[in-house]
Amino acid sequence: MISVNFLVLCVASFLVNSGAAVVHTRPEQIHLAFGEKKGEMVVTWSTFNKTRETKVKYGRQRLNLRAKGNSKLFIDGGKKKHSQYIHRVKLKNLRPKSKYFYRCGSKEAWSTIFWFKTPPADVHWSPSLAIFGDLGTENAKSLARLQEDTQQGLYDAIIHVGDFAYDMHTDNGKMGDNFMNQIQSIAAYVPYMVCPGNHEQKHNFSNYRARFSMPGPTQNLMYSFNMGPVHFVGFNTEVYYYSQDYGKEMIITHLNWLKKNLKEATKPRNRKLRPWIITYGHRPMYCSNENNDDCTKCESLVRVGLEDLFYKYGVDVEIWAHEHSYERLWPIYNHTVCNGSLNAPYTNPGAPVHIVTGSAGCKEGREPFLDETAEWSAFHSEDYGYTRMKAYNTTHLYFEQVSDDKKGAVIDSFWIIKDRHGSYKSTCH
Repeated sequence: MISVNFLVLCVASFLVNSGAAVVHTRPEQIHLAFGEKKGEMVVTWSTFNKTRETKVKYGRQRLNLRAKGNSKLFIDGGKKKHSQYIHRVKLKNLRPKSKYFYRCGSKEAWSTIFWFKTPPADVHWSPSLAIFGDLGTENAKSLARLQEDTQQGLYDAIIHVGDFAYDMHTDNGKMGDNFMNQIQSIAAYVPYMVCPGNHEQKHNFSNYRARFSMPGPTQNLMYSFNMGPVHFVGFNTEVYYYSQDYGKEMIITHLNWLKKNLKEATKPRNRKLRPWIITYGHRPMYCSNENNDDCTKCESLVRVGLEDLFYKYGVDVEIWAHEHSYERLWPIYNHTVCNGSLNAPYTNPGAPVHIVTGSAGCKEGREPFLDETAEWSAFHSEDYGYTRMKAYNTTHLYFEQVSDDKKGAVIDSFWIIKDRHGSYKSTCH
């Protein structure tokens, strides 16, 4: 009698030797993002073969709810084609301040069960976030600690400020697949909010635009969302550096979108409701690194393009990456330190506080600093690490920098405090 195991081996050998296609319908690269409206969460994943359906089973205690979505074929722009189907499902009308369990997939194959928590319905809560940029598939120094933090429920969202995988298009997109699977242990549990960096520019940002699902109609290039007392704005700094490819029209579109968004956010009723405005984009306006990058120059392209706009609308914090290091600035406008003194906490600072946090770890290593930094540089470190932020209320923001070199020690921390009316006055001249 022929054994079952022998038959299985024979069938497997036939499939391999005959060149028969292996069907891959199991979901992978699973990640979350905030939707456009309250009570919405978007689940995104990939399969390498088309499935008959795109579904999420979810619920607060058991998976008794269903949501349908759609899939779209994505073929990387390289010479050798590497294709996959990217699936998106929007979960709507989620209860606030609730824990949901979910799995995604189809009748062909389902994922394991993940979970996420929805934010409270009002603004009176204290969101906590992890923030970093420049995280690669290789040398991802911060990843293990970020995974542990996330599983312990430390964060309500994560912001990745550009430069993913190094690079997602490498090996016809397979590097991007590896990276998205690496971050799944984080991004499948909390919204993973992103903006593009210079390493995403290949093939007109095709990998970046296809793989993520940020709110709004701009293909992940610029958008905003609210958490508690904070209005977050993510945008694309690369329009200033690849203008020869995209033309001045792209810069104008970018500026007009930012103006409209910030104008709406600073209407008296909205600013009173959410007094904190935090922007994030990949390339910094200022930096003290010893590498002759654009941010080391007085007239850096991003600063010339955006500093007056952000100052005019009272942006409180500007978060950047690109430099593989950490640097915190004193409140600054036009190379001038504001509020009359170099001290912390920053109380009614009168100008934005800049944070450069690009040291999560990638194959390019670290960025050294100048021996003598400018007076506007309050603190800097070459340690691998990432930034934590907590918006306690309408008057107090707290930041700290975690060092992976020092086994998770906090090497820098500071507060930003404003008066109880949440007012912002541009007072730096």
